[in-house]
Amino acid sequence: QVQLVESGGGLVQAGGSLRLSCAASGRTSSIYAMGWFRHSPGKEREFVSAISRSGGRTGYEDSVKGRFTVSRDNAKNTVYLQMNSLKPEDTAVYYCAAASTKTMTSYHLLASDYSYWGQGTQVTVSS
Repeated sequence: QVQLVESGGGLVQAGGSLRLSCAASGRTSSIYAMGWFRHSPGKEREFVSAISRSGGRTGYEDSVKGRFTVSRDNAKNTVYLQMNSLKPEDTAVYYCAAASTKTMTSYHLLASDYSYWGQGTQVTVSS
């Protein structure tokens, strides 16, 4: 089993920055691609960003491109999401997810492709 714990959420003014972290424990050798999703009231859960096991490939939802950066440190079993130029519409609970599909160079866009999920961290951006 794999456990994921997110941290770094909070309240920030529009234009500000936050850095989310997701620490994995347990059978971390079974983790390949990792992703970030978010869910806000009245909306479906949506893909935000993902990164391959090697870290060489990354993907972003269109509205966060150029503002968010995903990275990972496999030695620390941690994935990060640096969020800059935050907007009120970024307000949501952010979830970290890990996939067990064995690929070093791919990531996944669909929530159904991820096997493990964290408990979420709240990000609130005030206008």
